[in-house]
Amino acid sequence: MPQETAEVAVVGAGPVGLIAAIELARAGLRPVLLDAKDGIAWSSRAICISRRSQEILDRIGAGAAFAAKGLGWSGGRTFYRGREVFRLEMPSGAQDRHAPFINIQQFYTEQFLLDALLAVAPACAPRWGHRVAGARQDADGVSLEVIGPDGGYTLRAGWVVAADGGRSALREAFGLALHGTAYESRYLIADIEVPGVDRPVERNVWFDPPSNPGSTVILHVQPDHVWRIDYQLRDDEDGDKALREENVTARLAAQLDMMGVRAPWRLVWRSLYKALALSLEAYRHGRVVFAGDAAHLVPIFGVRGLNSGIDDAHNLGWKLALVARGAAPAALLDSYSLERRRVTAENHAQATRSTWFMSPPGAGFRLMRDAALELAGAHAFASALLNPRQSAAHVYDASPAVTPDAVPCAEGVVPGAGLPNLPATIVGPAGAPTAGFLQDALPPLGFTLLAFVEALGGPRALAPLAAALAGAGVPLRLLPVLRDAPVAGGAVGGAVGGAVGGAAGGAGYVVDADGTLAARFAAAQFPLTLLRPDEHVAARFAGADPAPILAALDRALAPPFGGAPATGTAAAAVSATATERGFEAISRALETAGPEGAAGLLARLALLLAEELGDADRVLRCVAAAAATR
Repeated sequence: MPQETAEVAVVGAGPVGLIAAIELARAGLRPVLLDAKDGIAWSSRAICISRRSQEILDRIGAGAAFAAKGLGWSGGRTFYRGREVFRLEMPSGAQDRHAPFINIQQFYTEQFLLDALLAVAPACAPRWGHRVAGARQDADGVSLEVIGPDGGYTLRAGWVVAADGGRSALREAFGLALHGTAYESRYLIADIEVPGVDRPVERNVWFDPPSNPGSTVILHVQPDHVWRIDYQLRDDEDGDKALREENVTARLAAQLDMMGVRAPWRLVWRSLYKALALSLEAYRHGRVVFAGDAAHLVPIFGVRGLNSGIDDAHNLGWKLALVARGAAPAALLDSYSLERRRVTAENHAQATRSTWFMSPPGAGFRLMRDAALELAGAHAFASALLNPRQSAAHVYDASPAVTPDAVPCAEGVVPGAGLPNLPATIVGPAGAPTAGFLQDALPPLGFTLLAFVEALGGPRALAPLAAALAGAGVPLRLLPVLRDAPVAGGAVGGAVGGAVGGAAGGAGYVVDADGTLAARFAAAQFPLTLLRPDEHVAARFAGADPAPILAALDRALAPPFGGAPATGTAAAAVSATATERGFEAISRALETAGPEGAAGLLARLALLLAEELGDADRVLRCVAAAAATR
């Protein structure tokens, strides 16, 4: 067979593979991108893009297209038998660049990312219809056996990114398996076009609605007058039969009638979904690195799947580019595995709590879920259990690639946290100030040392610091933050200009006139913050001594693993409220007791709790509240 070579091959041209290819191309590599499909998958699939993902899309040059097309939202409503029982309100304000989420069909996501890739590297266009039929690796690279429209060939790559989805051919080729939990409940996912009907862009959930008794229904509004409606199937329903158009149409018609929608509509797309919380034990296997659904599967509840994959690619891209060019050791890729495996553990823990309500894993959980729904609305603690725990940014605080504070401190932006994209006045190298956001001031590639000048003692501290860091060996940009813009040509202006002069991209400096940025970063205590290329804090420093800065940079590039397995990670601890802990404990006790013993267990528990409460009047009020829900 003919043989080709590549520095890096990316298998899978879905959103995760496209972003990985963009990241590598931005760093100067020319990845070969393979996909077995004939082109973009023209279905909506994953539709919710988080604020953190939108920031990543900005960084890779695709953000404007998403902002123009996506529909922003920050809240939602949950109903039980027609009664509103919970209102979701995520933090959002005029100072935010992005809404907490936007809704957009996945085919738009893939098209916009493809456009961004071609803008950076036209030669890296996906090879559509090129299927990986086999793979083997050795110490020097990976050989992929590829079947394309014109026949087969061998692609020899130094490194491979496996982003080929939940049925990953590369995962199968290397005999790797996902481990975790597969939930029994199934959802039918349908898109419908409802032209001429305006509906608020929010997350709507109905438990046990008249349109689908005993089930759960979820609704999201997408661009182009398309609504996504997911509804839960009964355990005894035949999936193939449920997918028939006439059965889907009848179910959706009942839901729309319940909602008071009388306008004409048409079915656009439908599919079946089963909640899975599965992951590889490690995401790096030699010279093959797994990302997105090829590495982990997450239940849709909380919309973590695609957003986690986007973050995978952003975390991996800069690291793999440095390793592939020989600028960092391969151990840097083990930090990718450790950091993202811990995120998956967090996602699974959060999604599991959402699944207690969306797809109860047993009769005990279903009984407790229904009890909470009965109490919700009138009782805040029960309503809080319905919080869907939407996808959120993660902190790599346990990563060996992150340098912890010399003295632990919870104030400011802690090591491992993402950069808060706050409003900022940015002054470019030419001296013109513009209103923007802090992320806009960063250089397009490499590390950034954010320097709060006044907290350092003044601008004259910048020049020796910049000189000491000039030989770092990787791109490192000093970004001053000042309370006032320096006068051009003055001593202060000359000191700032000399420290940042000649740097490519990003800002000359940032003006923090009201001290908001200094307060947010706890600059009085930590005047310097080292940012990684993925906008996470690598370290922060109490003074301008370059030695600890260079040591933290070395650690970010060649993390010490202390003898621990470089491919494993401990499960992340995700805090639970007292109510959640009680809900889970009682649910599991009911599972053990079984249907025959459930009533007795609950009666004994009620008596024990009444005795523990020790207040007869409060006990009677609780009994009355419980009885009033029926």
